[in-house]
Amino acid sequence: MATKKEKPLSCFSGAGTGCCQVEAMVSVDEKGQMVLPKTIREKANIQPGDKLVLIGWEREGQMCCITMVKAESLAGMVKGMLGPMMKDIMTS
Repeated sequence: MATKKEKPLSCFSGAGTGCCQVEAMVSVDEKGQMVLPKTIREKANIQPGDKLVLIGWEREGQMCCITMVKAESLAGMVKGMLGPMMKDIMTS
């Protein structure tokens, strides 16, 4: 019996557990540049020209974590969250 191909879960979907793990270590050069390893780019489907959004998390005034999200994914997440709220506001 053929099984239905499942859509991959997003870490932001709220489904599943344990989506965060150390994937690679990168170095920052003298110019402040770093390279994402090919295995990470392939796994995340990051293509030349893609835009990434950096989201910083602070604790006690210090940035403790940096997350990268594809800009198109972030736009979709924002629309998904704000769309229903705006609809409720406009129909109230």
